[in-house]
Amino acid sequence: MSIRKLFGNKSSNTPVSVDMERQRKYEALVRAYHRDLYRYAYWLCKDKSISEDLVQETCLRAWKSLDSLQDEKAAKSWLITILRRENARRFERKQFDLVDIDDHSNEAKISDDAHHQTEWIQAAILKLDIEYREPLFLQVVGGFSGEEISQILDLNKNTVMTRLFRARNQLKEMIDSDEKNRGQQNG
Repeated sequence: MSIRKLFGNKSSNTPVSVDMERQRKYEALVRAYHRDLYRYAYWLCKDKSISEDLVQETCLRAWKSLDSLQDEKAAKSWLITILRRENARRFERKQFDLVDIDDHSNEAKISDDAHHQTEWIQAAILKLDIEYREPLFLQVVGGFSGEEISQILDLNKNTVMTRLFRARNQLKEMIDSDEKNRGQQNG
């Protein structure tokens, strides 16, 4: 009796080839988006090691639910949504309050140094309420459209567009206010 008769012909959809295809799909996702995930995680928590942990947990959850990703064009927003949820889970656990003792925000306001200006802008963005800050970050840094942001944040597109408009206006008001205060100090 031949081996073919015992085991039959090898089909192309064996569990091993399905698993390998799943592995390739996962690796392609991680390669394509790990930098964006890390950048977003770092923006959320401002800590390198926590950011790395968030990305790792995001990748683990993505692996576990990879079959739920129907549209590969939506992969980036799917991963960002997972990362946001992982970050929220982080706050469900007990956290200690940390204080940043290196506050250079006043230097940044009066310095023309690009680094200080960037720090000052980031600090101004962080002063925005989370409902305005997050959509603005997703649009400016993440490069997401209003429609994609609405899917990520699970909001109506018009709500997202309103929040983006208000976020920009609040930033403009902060900048104008700081310039006015600086002018009064010099005068």
